[in-house]
Amino acid sequence: MLTLKVITEETEKVIKGLEKKHFSGAQEAVEKAIAIDKRRREAQTKLDAALAESKKYAAQIGGLMKQGKKDEAEAAKAEVAKLKENIAALQIEQKNAEQELEAHLCTIPNIPYDIVPEGTGAEDNLVVKTGGMETELPKNALPHWELAKKYNLIDFDLGVKITGAGFPVYRGKGARLQRALINFFLDEARKSGYEEIMPPTVVNEASGYGTGQLPDKEGQMYHCNLDDFYLIPTAEVPVTNIYRDVILDEKELPIKNCAYTECFRREAGSYGKDVRGLNRLHEFSKVELVRIDTPEHSEQSHQEMLAHVEGLLQKLELPYRILRLCGGDMSFTSAICYDFEVYSEAQKRWLEVSSVSNFDTYQANRLKCRYRHAEDKKTELCHTLNGSALALPRIVAALMENNQTPQGIRIPKALVPYCGFEYLDDQNF
Repeated sequence: MLTLKVITEETEKVIKGLEKKHFSGAQEAVEKAIAIDKRRREAQTKLDAALAESKKYAAQIGGLMKQGKKDEAEAAKAEVAKLKENIAALQIEQKNAEQELEAHLCTIPNIPYDIVPEGTGAEDNLVVKTGGMETELPKNALPHWELAKKYNLIDFDLGVKITGAGFPVYRGKGARLQRALINFFLDEARKSGYEEIMPPTVVNEASGYGTGQLPDKEGQMYHCNLDDFYLIPTAEVPVTNIYRDVILDEKELPIKNCAYTECFRREAGSYGKDVRGLNRLHEFSKVELVRIDTPEHSEQSHQEMLAHVEGLLQKLELPYRILRLCGGDMSFTSAICYDFEVYSEAQKRWLEVSSVSNFDTYQANRLKCRYRHAEDKKTELCHTLNGSALALPRIVAALMENNQTPQGIRIPKALVPYCGFEYLDDQNF
């Protein structure tokens, strides 16, 4: 969440930033935060004064009793009793204001960086780079869901039988391709200096709150009601929460973690062509990158993460483009975000396969993730970053559709050692 320091000292910047994100009632939300904080501080000032006065009276009582001034001592005791009642009321007032302030701050999104373009939706995102190999497909090229059926790679109907729509079953070489991609992505991350983490795929409410999935995204997360746990929508949640309530040494930064997990998203409200086949699933595999860094170095970390994801797409020989998201298309928590999309020649459309975001101090403030400066030993909020490297479903869809040949579906050279075969074909074992 935004810090009070930023809200109170850079009020106009915050309001303009929220308006850039098309956050409704930006000025009112900021003014309310300032008003609640003022009430909290006034209660704290009164509380401090009452405690000081109570302490002063308490110190006098013993002396008055020793001097035989019993009446004055009793009067002092009466004043202390009144002050205690007042102190109790002020403590409640201060605590209520503090809780109200935190709850309100959680409803205010992060503000975007200056280089984030203006805009309301995907059509306003800025394409900053395109690359990859051009694709020439044979006549009557098939979309991936038809290819999956043709070569018995993915069974969507069986997934519906076992669970429901959006939970496919991978078979034979289809399953081996999934495993190959996971290992390829993890090995590439390790080569780039990322420590691999194998976290739980179920988290508690505090973890969901720390990274910003809660309280505003409950409807998109699967909730285990009995234990009040949530299935993770991304490994960002458990991995970033490793550093919740932690003070790191500056020399430890940047921290670089990667993790493969299954991810679970309800995707409520999705419909049409966007949900066909692998385009949008409720359960899918993903390798995630997470970085914890200093404010001074986080921009460089972001660029390194972008270069890493681009390198993966180049090795997979896929046509891709990189977009800088506009204010209206960014997530609630990000300060800047770049999306990677691969082109599906068979579907004639771009498919998002990664978002790489810098959250500035927004998540760290919720997580209470700080670092200690090497020189003056003062503590400061970290910057957190994360990105998919990569999400498998649409990568698999693009690989299948863009590499179909009369011999079968060609496997990119970088993946062959991981797969153990060069084609997805009728020999499915």
